[in-house]
Amino acid sequence: MAIKEASTATPAKTSTIGGVSLRVNDGPLLPSDVAPLRVSHPSEPLSVLRERYAADGYLFLKGLLPREDVLAAREAYFTKMAPSGVLKPGTAPVEGIFDSTAEAADFPGIGAGSIKNARPGATDKAAVFTELALKAHTDPWYIGSDATGVEGFAKHHALRDFIAGFTEWGDNTLAVKRSLLRNNTPGNRAIGVHYDQSFMRHGEPTSVTAWVPMGDVRLEGGGLIYLQGGEALGKEIEDEFTVKAKQAGMSDEQMRDAYNANMMTSGFLCDGPAHFGRKYGSRWLVAAYEAGDVVLHTPHMVGLCARIGMMTLD
Repeated sequence: MAIKEASTATPAKTSTIGGVSLRVNDGPLLPSDVAPLRVSHPSEPLSVLRERYAADGYLFLKGLLPREDVLAAREAYFTKMAPSGVLKPGTAPVEGIFDSTAEAADFPGIGAGSIKNARPGATDKAAVFTELALKAHTDPWYIGSDATGVEGFAKHHALRDFIAGFTEWGDNTLAVKRSLLRNNTPGNRAIGVHYDQSFMRHGEPTSVTAWVPMGDVRLEGGGLIYLQGGEALGKEIEDEFTVKAKQAGMSDEQMRDAYNANMMTSGFLCDGPAHFGRKYGSRWLVAAYEAGDVVLHTPHMVGLCARIGMMTLD
């Protein structure tokens, strides 16, 4: 739920950062609310990158994946999604240009916080869009195919090889079977403030999440943002939730549920990042992204995003 594009129909607001105005679900972000995401490069010594990851809770890697591979995946995704009517007529799928004459309600975000993880949307067109978006998770271009020898974008060798060396897991590196092709189209609310471990409590907090923008994302384009100091805060919140759950007499299974009584019905911490950051006296770290960039983060790192650079307005 990171950042939503400001409307071009209203006067320009005060610049948040980099000459652009950034908005989230609960309003505009002030200059004091944000700071730049620290940039890293895959060519730097792994020892340096490990220290940075441990200190920051994230690692923003420029150009880890071949740009052409990312754009090929982007084209495959939007080619599959085209029958839903999400694309502007006459544009190429790889451009990912949203049809601004369409109703936003017909294109609900996948992974943007449906109640109890239910399917989003309430219209017939939304049902078509949602079905295609969910089906994409099992398409060979994304998940791969042993039968045809297709690697699959979610299993890209460049990402796997880097993680294997970075973590020193080597041949023991495994991709979690559950991955998320998150989308959020213009005009819809964005994903809420969260950390991943709340959705992965059946496992130890040792995983590494890779966030991969499937295309170029402008600073105001809705890319991933993180809370400065979010790793420590996320761990603290999770520990507090555990204490509250035990005091409330929850079973182990109830405690592991991302939708338990300590969470919103969407599994998120809250829906308003502007208020959340100010409440904890911390800034949101923002960046523009290019196809090929990857951000790694820890299980307790607090963050959010609006969309993954998949849709733009012409």
